[in-house]
Amino acid sequence: MRKIIALIVVLLVVAVIIYNYYPAKTSLPDGTTIDSLVVIKSKRQLLVFSEHQLIKTYDVALGGNPVGDKKYEGDKRTPEGLYVINDKNANSGFHKNLGVSYPDIQDIEEAKAMGRPPGGDIKIHGLKNGQGLIGKLHRLTDWTNGCIALTNDEVDELYAHTPIGTPIRIEK
Repeated sequence: MRKIIALIVVLLVVAVIIYNYYPAKTSLPDGTTIDSLVVIKSKRQLLVFSEHQLIKTYDVALGGNPVGDKKYEGDKRTPEGLYVINDKNANSGFHKNLGVSYPDIQDIEEAKAMGRPPGGDIKIHGLKNGQGLIGKLHRLTDWTNGCIALTNDEVDELYAHTPIGTPIRIEK
């Protein structure tokens, strides 16, 4: 019985290693310019469009309280709505990041009505610096403070092909 349990554990470890390090199916061709992004929170997916055609889908992790729209700073929700990529940071504490233009005027007014600050610093980012070996396993839970998280390789690819001003729609 111990041998069977040991074999199962070894097979599980091998499966996790293969999953985590198996390369992505496709990479974006050189010269590709992303013209829009769509996040579908319920599916934990980031859809990437170029020339109005879907070219890639990434699996993502979201804020630790992912159901519903972001209401205020600290609620650990990923916002919902139409925003733009308004910043790119190659020296982030989370590998690299692309800034999302949250909060907009409506977000600010909603938080103000609740007597709370709206928060900010919503990003599409990689893994915390020094934790890149976690790789795809970070997707096992929603762990950000409201951001959209990818692996470091994925955020590198997105970063290289997404200009500032690119629209991003975040849906339920």
